[in-house]
Amino acid sequence: MSMNELNQKARDYFAIQEMIADLTEQAEAIKDQMKAAMVEQSTEELNGTGWRATWHNTVTNRFDSKAFQKEHSDLYKSFCKPTTGTRFTLNTVKA
Repeated sequence: MSMNELNQKARDYFAIQEMIADLTEQAEAIKDQMKAAMVEQSTEELNGTGWRATWHNTVTNRFDSKAFQKEHSDLYKSFCKPTTGTRFTLNTVKA
């Protein structure tokens, strides 16, 4: 692939990323409007034609690995497993 083609691919990528960000913002705004409607109606569930929305509190338990590492560093190290992966980044650079 030529440098001109790569430059175009990068421009296309950035344009698509911007569209994704805009669409994500629009989707979040819609979700916020629906949540506001749920608050207004004092409900945790809305049902429409072909859709259902629920919004409620949940409780989850998560393992605090940093606290565990601090309190039990030897045990933490014995259960750590290194992993290897690859990472691709594409960022804009100001000229």
